[in-house]
Amino acid sequence: MSESGEQSTATAQQAPPDTVTPPPRHRTFRTRLRHFRARVRAKPKTNKAWRLGIGVLGTIVLILGVIAIPYPGPGWLIVFAGLGILATEFAWAGRLLRFARRHYDRWMAWVGRQHVIVKCLLGLLTCAVVLATLWLLGAPYLVAKLVGLGHWTWLQSPFV
Repeated sequence: MSESGEQSTATAQQAPPDTVTPPPRHRTFRTRLRHFRARVRAKPKTNKAWRLGIGVLGTIVLILGVIAIPYPGPGWLIVFAGLGILATEFAWAGRLLRFARRHYDRWMAWVGRQHVIVKCLLGLLTCAVVLATLWLLGAPYLVAKLVGLGHWTWLQSPFV
């Protein structure tokens, strides 16, 4: 038999063109997530609940990040994570995320170019913000009471 006859026999044994081939078994996580999100979008009530849940979760993470900014640790990382969560569903959050990252990068580049005295002054300002917020939350007085200095009433917060 000729080669063309073998090819036509091989193509004839393939599945008919009107049948749908099943999707590959090993999809990537991103593909599965896209399909899941498409199924959620197809149902208006489920979509609204999903967006509300993402909005609440992203807002909580964002607020925690803003609170954590002046303290040692990943404050800005938490802020960007909160905006990233919100950006998965809301276009305004994506724009805000790009804006915040651009200005954060510009600020860090500016600080990096400054003299060591300016960097020290910025560190002292950060320390003052941390101490002021701790005082407003009543943390120094709580520690003072624990070590037997509860008579130092000047450490009490005006709000707590």
